[in-house]
Amino acid sequence: MYKLRATKPLWDVATKSFSTSNANNTKVTVLGASGGIGQPLSLLLKTNPLIQELAMYDILYSPGVAADLNHVATPCKVKGYGPGQIRDALDGADIVLCAAGVPRKAGQTREDQFNVNSRIVKDLAVSCSMMNPNAIYGIVSNPINSTVPLFSEMFKKAGVLDENKILGITTLGPVRVSSFISQEKGWDPSKIFCPVIGGHSGVTIVPVLSACTPAPDLSMDKLKLITLRVREAGVEIVEAKQGSGTVTLSIAWSAAKFADSILRALKGEKGVIECAYVKSNVASTRYFSNPVELGPKGIHKNLGMPKLNDYEKSLLEECLPILTQHIKQGEAFAAAKI
Repeated sequence: MYKLRATKPLWDVATKSFSTSNANNTKVTVLGASGGIGQPLSLLLKTNPLIQELAMYDILYSPGVAADLNHVATPCKVKGYGPGQIRDALDGADIVLCAAGVPRKAGQTREDQFNVNSRIVKDLAVSCSMMNPNAIYGIVSNPINSTVPLFSEMFKKAGVLDENKILGITTLGPVRVSSFISQEKGWDPSKIFCPVIGGHSGVTIVPVLSACTPAPDLSMDKLKLITLRVREAGVEIVEAKQGSGTVTLSIAWSAAKFADSILRALKGEKGVIECAYVKSNVASTRYFSNPVELGPKGIHKNLGMPKLNDYEKSLLEECLPILTQHIKQGEAFAAAKI
């Protein structure tokens, strides 16, 4: 059985474990870097001591955003790239984070969002597969249940697919559970870890609260409320913003945390575990989110599914047919001549 780790404060392990003078030669590229997620994500990455160079690519404003970030007093150098410059942005990148696309707005369905973002992700995947097929790719663009299969299929078409190097970033699920449990118990959320399996939207999200460390010792009714809140967290934020915005900052923080875990694994740290949505045979679906151990080449080991109680098994049964539909949607769009 793998040992799950609590959510560390950003850069906590990195700053203690590695010298920034010699070991720091990593380039990270953010696609969609000028958007609502891309900008705060890039700011967080700028402060990571394990990143030497940050490349920001977007169709608008990225040179200006990069100029702004270069005023932040950290060693990481930032450069912005616009239309026609994606090859330079990708060149030499060790990690590429795809945050491109439009957010899901109030009143929009998941399908509405996919209809827009699928074209964006497909075009970017084609470029990435030709220009830097060897990087580790973290997909943030929603809906992740479909965009990750789409992205992977484009690499497969190009004959360069490495299933261990394309990961859907589902870190937000465990981060939310940690936050919500901490609110109930008064605990430090950085000391809590709970795996979240399945997919990354609605009923495909399966928090495995029975595997939380430490055990929260909450009533079943309370655990069910936390599960529902995690599944509907996006709606909660849209309503709190009164329709003027959507989830951005918590996604950016979670993606930066995931990137830091990959960076630490690239530098040789062992036992780095995150939940990620990846191609596997863990469940009956072709893609599934669960804890994986990261290594220098992406996924070092898929740690499989934690033990589920009866309630969690019922959630998984609800998840799988819908997740299968979402996966097929992404694969079908990859196959279409659009």
